[in-house]
Amino acid sequence: MARILIVEDEQHIADGLRFNLEEEGHDADVASNGERALGLILGERRPFDTVILDVMLPGKDGFAVASELRAAGQYVPILMLTARGRPEDVLRGFEAGADDYLPKPFDLSILIARVNGLLRRRRWNEQDAPQGGAADVYTFAGRTLDFGAMEVRMAGRSHRLTLMECELLRYLVKNAGQPVSRRAILEQVWGLHEETDTRAIDNFIVRLRRYLEDRPAAPKYLQTVRGVGYRFVPQP
Repeated sequence: MARILIVEDEQHIADGLRFNLEEEGHDADVASNGERALGLILGERRPFDTVILDVMLPGKDGFAVASELRAAGQYVPILMLTARGRPEDVLRGFEAGADDYLPKPFDLSILIARVNGLLRRRRWNEQDAPQGGAADVYTFAGRTLDFGAMEVRMAGRSHRLTLMECELLRYLVKNAGQPVSRRAILEQVWGLHEETDTRAIDNFIVRLRRYLEDRPAAPKYLQTVRGVGYRFVPQP
């Protein structure tokens, strides 16, 4: 059984989600606004295994809630509910720290499957992180990318990664030495095939450079390929 927080201001949707998640054997709580959600997680320190977070909330919206959770070092998996699945909302959610998204209106069975997928990933990471199996660890230039633990380690420091940052790094490592376009990242990492502003990818790269580079303003490992996108170079 998992404990899930539903952050949704539409009462009928919140009640329906709570009922169906409890039917699946989970324990579900509801917060009707972002401030209440932050109070439960950061203030009262209630342990949740996953958060279902609507974007359109009174007061602080879902983007602000996700950002504040990540800034506070809280990495509970977040499934963000976005309006009409607009690519710009999806990317903004990932930038804020969401781990998955689902457009409204949604099919209940798909939402439950997405929640269960996040819960499985969390359990796998918790189980695999101490062992650090070779398949989940990549080392280069004194840096360690631990995909199981979802963190970057270098020079005695570690940085936690969101699931989307982790997936982007994994994709760049898989294509090491090859230029990767922003469009390819949108499609292959985030599954976005609609027209949207590919420059949103740049914000993720800026964050990853802070984790990996000695001088983020003059990157050696995450290089810009002008007019194309980026290239991961483990041995510059």
